[in-house]
Amino acid sequence: MSMQDPISDMLTRVRNAQMAGKKFVDMPGSKLKTAVAQVLQDEGYIAGYSVDAGEGKPRLNIELKYYNGKPVIAEIERVSKPSLRRYAGKGGMPSVRNGLGVAIVSTSKGVMTDRAAKAQGVGGEVLCTVF
Repeated sequence: MSMQDPISDMLTRVRNAQMAGKKFVDMPGSKLKTAVAQVLQDEGYIAGYSVDAGEGKPRLNIELKYYNGKPVIAEIERVSKPSLRRYAGKGGMPSVRNGLGVAIVSTSKGVMTDRAAKAQGVGGEVLCTVF
């Protein structure tokens, strides 16, 4: 059976692993998932990630980050879904918790945060929000 929304699956796996107190979470990999993991690492929400491109399909392994025993990611939600895409122009980027969180946006210049997209003057599809 094929997966309908791989980004939503990725976010759910991260959310569930953090609730269970896991150190790592493993999932099927793709270029888009790797780009989202890179943004999460750059923003300090995860400790790191690796891609195992061994036999067959690649696997994405994410190392979760905790502070004083609590997950760094308090809330991670999917915004744009396959059934209802959400796009934002360069002037209409969403603000997550008055700038304390980030929105991850897929633009023509790659996957980046809402702040980076505003700085570069591009818009795109709002993939998810993280706080």
